[in-house]
Amino acid sequence: MTATNGQARAGVIKRALGFWIDSTVTVQEGGEESRLARFLRVVPFVLMHLGCLLVLWAGWSWVAVGVAVGFYAVRMFAITAFYHRYFSHRSFKTSRPMQFIFAVLGCTAVQRGPLWWAAHHREHHRHSDDEGDLHSPKLHGLIFAHMLWFLQPDARQTNTKAVPDLMKFPELRWIDRYDGLVPVAMAAGMFGLGWLLQAIWPSLGTSGWQMLAWGFFVSTVVCYHATYTINSLAHTWGNRRFKTTDDSRNNFWLALLTFGEGWHNNHHHFPGSVRQGFYWWELDLTYYVLWAMSKVRLVWDLNPVPARVYAHAETPRH
Repeated sequence: MTATNGQARAGVIKRALGFWIDSTVTVQEGGEESRLARFLRVVPFVLMHLGCLLVLWAGWSWVAVGVAVGFYAVRMFAITAFYHRYFSHRSFKTSRPMQFIFAVLGCTAVQRGPLWWAAHHREHHRHSDDEGDLHSPKLHGLIFAHMLWFLQPDARQTNTKAVPDLMKFPELRWIDRYDGLVPVAMAAGMFGLGWLLQAIWPSLGTSGWQMLAWGFFVSTVVCYHATYTINSLAHTWGNRRFKTTDDSRNNFWLALLTFGEGWHNNHHHFPGSVRQGFYWWELDLTYYVLWAMSKVRLVWDLNPVPARVYAHAETPRH
């Protein structure tokens, strides 16, 4: 290999790595650079799942499992309450500091940045189960809708035109651009927490590797697939109370798993409401927490379900 060819190859690798770290980096389609960038796009997702195998070596403890469950809950709430109901649908209001805090917490779920998430979700509602919907199980199949759609090249970039209201915040633009830095910092923090607990409280039986395995990898992967069920299973499995133009469905079990997101047919009928469980018997943990937060003015102006919406409800049908 000549020096020139070596320099060219190094340049390709450098740009492709930049594509992985900086979400605004683009690469030329059709060449070696594009193939490498696509490979690097998939690698973190695969490694996240392989990281769960660390539990076979690191073992488990009640502390590590408890931390995994706790961080699942915190991050699921950040995704459902803020990435979805706030950033995507603006169904309530909050302060700029709270907006930033939950943008960071949502980013720890490793589901990209808040602008990317909101932009794609707004497009989903514009084209739900129709041409233009990147994760419709009706059009693309269940597995693709569940976890393959976001690995495609055309799903990588943030459609900034879909989120002009969010683009005015430089801190949100920064988080969205370098969305991979927050999860890396969280993984390091989990390892550090386990190491510290092992050093000062060894009777807990945990360690840095154990906390990394459970608190980061396992917790994140479970949060991944729980969230993904709303794109896949909530459009194929459940009942329909409202006549919508898509295949959205209500599902109690998915609502339980995702803190209220499983009332998906309700949501697609009236996405502007902060509630997705429209009736008292429809469990919606995210709404209950937001309601409690509103009582201490951390959030406010929670959009209700209008009375006219209930007039369109039918007996749920499968």
